[in-house]
Amino acid sequence: MATRIDRAQVADTALRLLNDVGLEGLTLRRIAKELDVQAPALYWHFKNKQELLDEVATEMMRRMAGPMRSGGGGTWQECVAVGAREMRRFLLRYRDGAKVFGGTRFTDGTYAGPLEGALRTLVDAGFSTQAAARAWFTVQTYTMGYVMEEQSVHPVPGGPRDPEFEPEQRAKRLDGQHPLSFEAGEELFGDLDAGFEAGLAAVIAGVEATLV
Repeated sequence: MATRIDRAQVADTALRLLNDVGLEGLTLRRIAKELDVQAPALYWHFKNKQELLDEVATEMMRRMAGPMRSGGGGTWQECVAVGAREMRRFLLRYRDGAKVFGGTRFTDGTYAGPLEGALRTLVDAGFSTQAAARAWFTVQTYTMGYVMEEQSVHPVPGGPRDPEFEPEQRAKRLDGQHPLSFEAGEELFGDLDAGFEAGLAAVIAGVEATLV
């Protein structure tokens, strides 16, 4: 039985378990079992599951900070797109990755490096600090929201598509009554990579039109 654990060890174990159990199954008790300790040992570090998720999201940020920071060079549009693609790629590695990452509070300042770099790129391109912050936040929330929906279609990384998103199942549910909705589903749930790029281009164009 493990005799001593720390927050980093718990967060690392939680990330390893995530693909097996998903967000719903990621409990302090389950992590304690994986670490071979009693559940109360974890409460020295985390009062509840939300505090655990805050630390897990922070660990995710630590791991993606380097690749996101290295996305410099090119136009501001290219830099923003590279950052969004890197975030998507990373979140898709983990089951429910976007749900875990979104809506949490970071427990240290790791996020500030990539944020500072992104804001500097935008300010140097002519954005005010306020507009740069709004642009960054808009692209980030688009990316997290898209991945969250994407992970409903493919719940397990690298796994099969949820049958409910197959055209045959959607056609059966709609029963021929809503042809435009059915056709829209092909666009929304078909080629998810192409869909992300199309949406990202629209968001960046909107940022350029309204915030520069």
